[in-house]
Amino acid sequence: MSESCAHLLISGRVQGVWYRGSTKDKARELGLTGWVRNLPDGRVEALACGPQEQIEALIQWCHQGPPAAQVSEVEVDWREPGETFANFKIR
Repeated sequence: MSESCAHLLISGRVQGVWYRGSTKDKARELGLTGWVRNLPDGRVEALACGPQEQIEALIQWCHQGPPAAQVSEVEVDWREPGETFANFKIR
């Protein structure tokens, strides 16, 4: 299976609810690399790279997030792999 990347923008109640840490844990569980960070506008941004099937599993998880999150939208922009990452981390 070929490698790809997805840039994600997650909206809703996604800051202060352990969203980044949970996303990192889920991405690592799925064997993905990349990063996740909070944005000043209250959204969470992530870049996930790896097999498309695993990225799709992370995207599905992002629609729910951790228990305290209330996700209203997940925007996905598929990209060709560019920068390589050793693991998945919080920025």
